[in-house]
Amino acid sequence: MSSAASDSSAAAPTSSASASAEFPYKLVATDLDGTLLRSDDTVSERTREALAAATVAGAAHLVVTGRAVRWTRHILDELGYEGLAVCGQGAQLYDAGAHRLLTSVTLDRQLAGLALAKIEAEVGPLALAASRDGVDGDVLIGPGYQMQGLLQTVPFTDIAELWAAPLTKMYIQHPRLTDDELASAAQLAVGGLVSITMAGEGIVEILPLGLSKATGLSLAARRLGVKAVDTIAFGDMPNDIPMFAWSAHGVAMANAHEELKAVADEMTLSNEEDGIAVVLERLLG
Repeated sequence: MSSAASDSSAAAPTSSASASAEFPYKLVATDLDGTLLRSDDTVSERTREALAAATVAGAAHLVVTGRAVRWTRHILDELGYEGLAVCGQGAQLYDAGAHRLLTSVTLDRQLAGLALAKIEAEVGPLALAASRDGVDGDVLIGPGYQMQGLLQTVPFTDIAELWAAPLTKMYIQHPRLTDDELASAAQLAVGGLVSITMAGEGIVEILPLGLSKATGLSLAARRLGVKAVDTIAFGDMPNDIPMFAWSAHGVAMANAHEELKAVADEMTLSNEEDGIAVVLERLLG
């Protein structure tokens, strides 16, 4: 994937004639967790080679992840990825080669506080976390919030610390409700104030109203000189639904959430079984 990532940093793929002759898309958008990455946060050699072949055929590879830049950049660095990356559920456009944040959308903290109060009024107390804005923005973790994996965080005990600096998003967990139940209840309570999405196990998020992966994907695509009709997207969770809706073709992994499978154009093998490579190899073949 190193070569694929390097090629994707170019402003645009090669000529449309070349891309259409060898590969039907000009942009390959991939989620990270549960999609491009295996459970050990690595990318298989087969998938790296398939992405590299797609870029040689004229397509750019674009990472589109719910992770904030702080939780994404080490993964991209380890992969040798040097192109653009959409991070923070579409809030951040990051230049991985330059280690520079190009654009960022922040969550209105007053609205977030109001939304939080409304959700808790419906379901009771929540465990909280939040991502601060910026390339080096800390991820704050409150009492009772259960982290997935070994990502770097900063604990807090006083909720006032949450509102002390600009945020890209908040994370909420409930002691009894499932992720799907919490996301549904939160959407009903505050759908007109903020956006709610479920990005993975234990990851229900509060975002700026209208923000989604499609927001960042469309911005990155414009910078790369490609359109929705030129895009194939791979994902595994409900937060990938807007990305699928924007793209010409959405491919759900075998391990995907049922809500994403319901709107996918195609199913592939799981992230552990090189599902991305299977599709790309077929299209390249």
